[in-house]
Amino acid sequence: MLNTLKRATIAMLVTVTATVAHAQENLTSNTAGAGTTVGLTATALVEYASDLGIANIQLKDGQTGTNYIQALAEGKIDIANGPFILPFLLQRAAGPYASLGKEKGAELGPNIQLLYPYTLSIFSMYAYDAKGIEGWQDLKGKKILNGPPRGAATTNSRALIQLFGGAKAESDYESVTVNWNQAAAAVIDGTADVAVIPIMIPGPRVTQAGAAGAMTLFSLPKDVYESEGAQKLLNKPGSVAYSIPKADAIAALGDGWTVQSEDDTFRGMAVTGGDMVNKSMDEELAYQLTKAHIDNLDKHKALAPFMATLNFGVLDQAITGLCGPNPVKFHPGAVRAWEEAGHSVPECAQP
Repeated sequence: MLNTLKRATIAMLVTVTATVAHAQENLTSNTAGAGTTVGLTATALVEYASDLGIANIQLKDGQTGTNYIQALAEGKIDIANGPFILPFLLQRAAGPYASLGKEKGAELGPNIQLLYPYTLSIFSMYAYDAKGIEGWQDLKGKKILNGPPRGAATTNSRALIQLFGGAKAESDYESVTVNWNQAAAAVIDGTADVAVIPIMIPGPRVTQAGAAGAMTLFSLPKDVYESEGAQKLLNKPGSVAYSIPKADAIAALGDGWTVQSEDDTFRGMAVTGGDMVNKSMDEELAYQLTKAHIDNLDKHKALAPFMATLNFGVLDQAITGLCGPNPVKFHPGAVRAWEEAGHSVPECAQP
């Protein structure tokens, strides 16, 4: 009887130990708006991690990137996604992080490490054909949607217009700024004649606006795009020069859209970023999360029509915006997952 009880007790302990050993991690994650590139990617990771028994991820969407990137660096959350420009600014205590001070920013910045990169959106220009706009040279005197009242998007929009259209905000055109949830309406109701904002091809904003009339998407002019000054602007921290076959853009946008370009290529400025974690994350856990993403790349690219154009599964630094002034390095566990899958991780982006 005693031996039986001992065997039962040992069996129970083995079962409990095995259960604990395979228990899912409980993680917290933040992202921006639902239905966006980052929102879909964050939601998908929750699903992948749950299905594979890797982790239970408590996700909060609709959050402000400036805030949650700092929270990630401080170890208050485990996972976050967004543009690389935010860790860049954080580490330098610049822009929205200026109040931190240089010493604190330099301390927090390296705490952010990367699982996988991708393109978040593409800056371009679009307008209703009825507005009579034939190219970037026609922007003077127009009402142009630049983005929200504050933030990097509006700054980028104005810089692109000045370089590619030769027009300065307020002196040459009326700058229209609205919150992102009002952006599509501002184009549809005529508050703005033309939009120069980040989009997906096709994304919710362009799809909604295109349903109300024939529209044209304008590629960045090739001659300026290839100039040294333009390449410097397009490839600054948090962005890269972006190009895809014009035919792909036309196919993605569908009926009612024209894509204007001097040749067979559509050009824009891509906003780059990725899914990031605090460097304190366990190496095996970071490996498993990254592997889950890699193993589901085909499924991931099919989550929305625009996801296939956003460079998921690509590590080329010229496309991802890795290295150079971008301070974000891969987590060691992510490096293992990518290399195991046959990818070459840029040495300059390794921890």
